[in-house]
Amino acid sequence: MKKAYQITEDGRKELEEELAALKGRRGEIAEKIAEARGYGDLSENAEYDQAREEQGLVETRIAEIEDILQNAEDIKGGTTHKVSLGSRVTLESGGKIFEYTVVGPVEADPLNGKISDESPLGVALIDKVV
Repeated sequence: MKKAYQITEDGRKELEEELAALKGRRGEIAEKIAEARGYGDLSENAEYDQAREEQGLVETRIAEIEDILQNAEDIKGGTTHKVSLGSRVTLESGGKIFEYTVVGPVEADPLNGKISDESPLGVALIDKVV
């Protein structure tokens, strides 16, 4: 059974944009591979190896994003009384104010204010009354 990924509407849009950008790079990478093949012996061709490695990384990420999008459950903003997936929370620590959105692990990005519900902070916040 496939895992259901919980993502916000914004998270879905970001993944769709990343997917489109990665698919757009396929042609560029194919050109790099073709150009590198023209350099001759592939067994000692660093440009060819690098282009093939890049192709592998891009194709792996495309497959990963497609899987996430196909198995995604959209989440809405949290309720007004309890912290849940999609909730925006404001915390104060050491006189500083921090704002976070609680999201699923797929779209977690702490540097941009998105914390996973599975992270220690996310676990501590989930179901807290606000």
